[in-house]
Amino acid sequence: MAVFKDKGSMYNGKKWRVLCYYTDWRGQRVRHEKRGFETRHDALEYERTFLAKQTKDINMAFNSFVDIYLRDVTPQLKKSTIANKIQIIDKHIRPYFSEMSLSEITSTHILQWQNELLTMRDDDGKGYSPTYLRTINNQLTAIFNHAVNYYDLPKNPCKAFKKIGKKSNKEMLFWTKEEYLKFSEAIQDKPISYYAFQVLYWTGIRCGELLALTKKDIDLEKRTLRVNKTYQVVNGEEMVTDPKTEKSNRTIDLPKFLCQELQDYLESIYGLDDDCRIFPVSKHYLHHEMDRGSKKAGVKRIRIHDLRHSCCALLIHLGYAPVQIAERLGHESAVITQRYAHLYPSVQKDMANRLDQEFNDSEGE
Repeated sequence: MAVFKDKGSMYNGKKWRVLCYYTDWRGQRVRHEKRGFETRHDALEYERTFLAKQTKDINMAFNSFVDIYLRDVTPQLKKSTIANKIQIIDKHIRPYFSEMSLSEITSTHILQWQNELLTMRDDDGKGYSPTYLRTINNQLTAIFNHAVNYYDLPKNPCKAFKKIGKKSNKEMLFWTKEEYLKFSEAIQDKPISYYAFQVLYWTGIRCGELLALTKKDIDLEKRTLRVNKTYQVVNGEEMVTDPKTEKSNRTIDLPKFLCQELQDYLESIYGLDDDCRIFPVSKHYLHHEMDRGSKKAGVKRIRIHDLRHSCCALLIHLGYAPVQIAERLGHESAVITQRYAHLYPSVQKDMANRLDQEFNDSEGE
């Protein structure tokens, strides 16, 4: 190992150079050289970090290991997933642990970090949502799990404490069919909004799946809609990628009325190519229309994703089995679908009325 002045013709002794050797994963000795450092300190720091990464030294800086972690997982994940990971790590994890080495972070540090997240407030005095806190906590846990599984860290310090936040919000909002019909009537003044929300509610597809739809995804003769991609914006770049999961690739049968509406809509778009997006708007546009329509209709404001919940609840109310609904909505498991079974209030009312009837019948005997 050596750090010395670079006397090559390019630098003429004005820069520093690193020359070192390490043993690679095949057990072979490899020579590594890096040039162009401004100071000896910079060269030594590079050498220390580089060798720590190559030898899986758990005394490496936490920041250096995060770089390794991201390098390792990036080929296996979607671009949008990596972008979300980086955003969370850079905002909530790196700043707190950046001055520590991977091996010196203890459960006490984790507890202090959790408490700091719990006390953070924005300008309006609001803290992070329970689900966002859980997402942040899970990301740090994933980093340490990677260190344990692949880089010989003895244990994950996150496992000494309960996770902060919640996996999901306790309340799951949705619209009944009557509420949705009021909303859809309120937005009929903008055809692209009306037809977009019609597809979202009556098919239960995800927002990104809707925005990725093209003309060739709709077969009006067979009355089907094909879902095989999703639209998203990552770091300002628009992209169409594979859908969320393998089960998300599916073909949905459409009701006649929706086919007729989609035919009217497609015929109204001049010069529409087969590969063009039929809803060339953004999620921000749909959020704005959700605000406008719910206010105008006098119904509670729900999230766009809650339209998917609403469709699921309606299908359960109509008597379809969770397995059948899961196939239509692209759920990975029917267990996910069953979470929505409690939503439709009329089911509970029907139960109560039926019990009343049973009681009254028995009284009359």
